[in-house]
This record gives sequence, C-alpha cells and structure tokens, in this order.
Amino acid sequence: FQIDYTGTEPSSPCNKCLNVSWDSTPPCTCTINFTLEHSFESNVFMYYGLSNFYQNHRRYVKSRDDSQLNGDNSSLLNPSKECEPYRTNEDKPIAPCGAIANSMFNDTLELYRIDNDTRTPITLIKKGIAWWTDKNVKFRNPTGDGNNLTALFQGTTKPVNWPKPVYMLDPEPDNNGFINEDFIVWMRTAALPTFRKLYRLIERKNNLQPTLQAGKYSLEIAYNYPVHSFDGRKRMILSTISWMGGKNPFLGIAYITVGSICFFLGVVLLFIHHKYGNRNTSADIPN
Repeated sequence: FQIDYTGTEPSSPCNKCLNVSWDSTPPCTCTINFTLEHSFESNVFMYYGLSNFYQNHRRYVKSRDDSQLNGDNSSLLNPSKECEPYRTNEDKPIAPCGAIANSMFNDTLELYRIDNDTRTPITLIKKGIAWWTDKNVKFRNPTGDGNNLTALFQGTTKPVNWPKPVYMLDPEPDNNGFINEDFIVWMRTAALPTFRKLYRLIERKNNLQPTLQAGKYSLEIAYNYPVHSFDGRKRMILSTISWMGGKNPFLGIAYITVGSICFFLGVVLLFIHHKYGNRNTSADIPN
C-alpha cells in the first residue's frame, strides 16, 4: 500500500507545501486520510519512496568521507577532498561532509488510526532499520574523553541543508550522531532513480490482533524535503514480508532485461553468421 504525497495536484492536502525550502520554520505540515481495505497481519515495514532522484550519479556516490563516518578524529576536522563543494562551510569542516549527507531525507511521517473520530497514534519503531554491519562497523562516532557528542563534534559545522547539527539528530545516545539509523539508511545509495528506503517498523503486539486492522487511517507529514524543482515525487509505503522475504522486483527486472538483450543479440549474430559466414573468403589471384 502506498500514498503519493508530493502535492503536485491542486486537490492534494500537501499542495500548499509544494515549494517548501530546506530551512522552512516552522515546517509545513499536511495530513492525508486513507483507508486500508485489508488488514496487515504480520510486522509492517514503513518506507519512504523517491522518484527521479539519481543517487547513482558517479560524482554524488563518491561525495563522502568513509574515514570520517567511521569516527576517525583526524578526518573529522580535515575531510576528504571528495566531499567538495560540501567539505567546509565558513572555514569550518562539515560533519558529515559530502553531497549524500547534505541531501538527507528529512520529512517526518506519523501514522494514526481513526476510530469513531478518535485518532490513535501508531507506534513507529525507529531502531533496527539499518544493516547491522553499517550500524556497528562502518559508522562510528568520534572518540574522546566522555560521551558528550557536542564536545566531540566541536570545531565542525552542520551540512548546508540540515536544520540542525549531526549530534542533535536524536535525543537517545545510541541513535545519535553518525550512528543515527535514519542517517545510515540514507547513506546507502540506491542503484536506480526510483527507490524506497526503510523508515520505520510497526511490530505486531500479539497473535490475536493484526498489526494494522482494516479501516481508516491518517498520515501526518512534516513536509521538509523539496522535490518539485527536479520533478521528483515522494510517497509513503506500507509493506509486509512473507517466507520468501520482502517484495523487491529489481533482480527480476534486471534478469529479464539482460536476458532479452542477450536473446536479441543472439538472433542478430545468428542471422549475420547464416548470411555472411559461409562465403568463400579465398580469391583468385590474377597472373
């Protein structure tokens, strides 16, 4: 189940937020009501999806400093030149540096169930959405005396498009700074221009009730992320997994595409071989 909340249609509740800027204060908010026709029985995965966003551009993919993200103190204050032009700002090193971090998705999505005109918030779990290796190996906060991230990031500045610095992403210490899971998920770049990334988890509380019952719901959005300038689109997706895993058509599409190309080239080469391959290449040499 998915909802497009870009707001390009005049009738959309989010149309008023279409031309929002990165630093809008307060953020533009909109609410979309929807109905689930069928219940979600098992754990539910909540994604945000973006379209026409090319995270696979070579220069964009290289625009990061993995040493800095791994907690190296020297790289924190002297980021890699690959991060240009998002390496420094006002003569201070940017943490985290680079175009990937600078363009981090920052919409806030909240889900409510509507029952007899009463809105009940759905508990959205923000931990456990990143790969274990990313959370525990690839991304580490700087080290130093104490665990005060404000002091550890002293001398750095936030990315240009961020409303707040990296050490204020979350009030919980084990989900703050470079190990913030929303940040980690964003930093794993997508291979295609239309993609989705895991945003939240909705866990099943007991075996007697479905995770999300069929009925009326509302999606409340703090609309911070502008996509209209590059004709992008945004959507919220609710999905479950089966014993075969989650729904991901990428590999199927890739195999069919490559197989079709190989079959077409095989037919073309067979035709060329049949028509031209049996010609007598020897020629009579004149006296």
